[in-house]
Amino acid sequence: MLKSNSMIKFDSRNSKYKTPFGAVTPGTQVRFFAETERKDINVFLRLWVDGHEEIVHGSDVEGGVEFYYTPDHTGIVWYYFVIYAPEGCKYYSGRGGEGQMYDYPPDSYQLTVYDASFVTPEWFRKGVTYQIFPDRFYRPGEILGLERHRALGHEITVHQNWEEEPDYLPLPGRRHYSPTDFFGGNLWGIAEKLPYIASLGVNCIYLNPIVLSDSNHRYNTADYMEVDPILGGDDALAYLAKKANEYGIKLMLDGVFSHTGDDSVYFDKYSKFGGGACSDPNSPYRDWYAFREYPKKYRSWWGFETLPEVEEMTPSYMDFVGKVLDRYAESGVTSWRLDVADELPDEFIQFIRARVKANDPDGVLLGEVWEEASNKQAYGHRRKYVDGHELDCVMGYPFRGAMIDYFLGRIDGGALAHWLITLMENYPEPFYYAHLNLMGSHDEVRPVTALAGAPRRGEMPREQQAEVSFTPEEMEYARNNFMMAAAVQYTLPGVPCLYYGDEAGLYGMADPFNRGTYPWGREDEELVQYFRTLGQLRRNNDGLTSHGCAMWGKGDIFALCRNGVITIVNRGKKTRVALKEDDFVGDMRADLSGRYKDILTGSVYMDMTGTLILPAETAMILVKE
Repeated sequence: MLKSNSMIKFDSRNSKYKTPFGAVTPGTQVRFFAETERKDINVFLRLWVDGHEEIVHGSDVEGGVEFYYTPDHTGIVWYYFVIYAPEGCKYYSGRGGEGQMYDYPPDSYQLTVYDASFVTPEWFRKGVTYQIFPDRFYRPGEILGLERHRALGHEITVHQNWEEEPDYLPLPGRRHYSPTDFFGGNLWGIAEKLPYIASLGVNCIYLNPIVLSDSNHRYNTADYMEVDPILGGDDALAYLAKKANEYGIKLMLDGVFSHTGDDSVYFDKYSKFGGGACSDPNSPYRDWYAFREYPKKYRSWWGFETLPEVEEMTPSYMDFVGKVLDRYAESGVTSWRLDVADELPDEFIQFIRARVKANDPDGVLLGEVWEEASNKQAYGHRRKYVDGHELDCVMGYPFRGAMIDYFLGRIDGGALAHWLITLMENYPEPFYYAHLNLMGSHDEVRPVTALAGAPRRGEMPREQQAEVSFTPEEMEYARNNFMMAAAVQYTLPGVPCLYYGDEAGLYGMADPFNRGTYPWGREDEELVQYFRTLGQLRRNNDGLTSHGCAMWGKGDIFALCRNGVITIVNRGKKTRVALKEDDFVGDMRADLSGRYKDILTGSVYMDMTGTLILPAETAMILVKE
């Protein structure tokens, strides 16, 4: 039925109006149908392809006007409808789903076109990823590698007590905080805890940087070719990769290729290594950096002089990065997360992808992109992350943001469903089903803390963050919300990512409070077991790793339907919810018929179509029997 003020109706997510659903490949014929009851109007489809306008003329059919368009190359096609009527020229558009009428040219619908040869590794799409900040996971004995750092003049501090809080204030005599305190967690320790990690259903461990550096986060690289001796060095990495493989677990390393540290082999600002670009004008690394006034003024990452930026497309630098990828492939690691991927040139990402896939066709290339990745604009143009020639997937910060907004009451279930369906609609299928669905990371407030209503990252200085606290009742409420969020995270298409310690009850504000040590011996055992249940469900249920999902939300309720799995979340106090198959939207039709068992409670239900009694502030994960 048309809205009272609308001349036409179109819904980009309904097969009556557009087929096929979502992104397509070149050569695919796309059908658009504009429904209308009026005979005195002319409707046209206006496309924007590579910035150029194209007009598609339709054919009158029963109930409206039908249009066909076949894209011939990858990219994004923007479109909306133009209506010429006796009342004047009108427009119809939306940002996904059903649109509305406008008196002026509106924002457009999006059609993503991706390379037909694009595939993403099946093992990754079907697994669970576990992110580890290596210094803070497990220390199996004495702290290693201090001699190497002290020989380089690194002023690092050491925590002998594993249960201490990370430093967050400047060291005595310093103006600024510096992350140079170490707890001594290492790769040998991770290897020792592989049985625990495997019990969570994990098949991929993503490690924050492991190369030599004077900081605990190691994003200021000193030497790409040397595994930090504090972490156990090269032998520990090779051993971890080998042992992890025995558990069916692969490793993913963090590639920091947009900048190096100033105290590094390559820049050598303090003349510790010899031959660096800053200390030697004839250095082989000289053309990696952009000096405005040699050697004191140079381009640096976000103005931090400790992080000189590299010129990524310099041939010698690209050749070197290729050797870095090859070197770790020899150690058994062929998957990479690209730090600040949105600051790397598209051509550089394409180069890295080619090298990763040459080393291992099943290697994964994950990008740090904080926004919706298909239409991300940076450096004056749209980035081509999803087109099939660059990234396999991105870190799902928009997913995290939408989930937190839903549980804190900033959006309702309908808005949550709309946003999650937007990702499904805009992302290519191979990309979408490899998308990293995360709730926590080293760059964000811990999820339980965020779900208690903590200020967002960057909203207050570290001194104030250290004072943030919540009542036991608030923390219990947040913990319950986190468990409900995880029910969605583990059953939604994409790859659930668990940040170390979130499953054990760790809380904390942003960096460095979100980088506390894993609480061995003090875990929230109930929470750990909950995540074991979710991980094993995902590993053992083909319906959660095959294609197809439909979603629906309204008020306090959000629900999703996969192949034999239904997840329903009720964040509110009311207990009755009416489910209708036709209300669900996605790349499959919802099937709510049959006999289902809730894996969280053991309760059995028959036929989900109709009114369901759903306890307040509860999630259900129903599996068809």
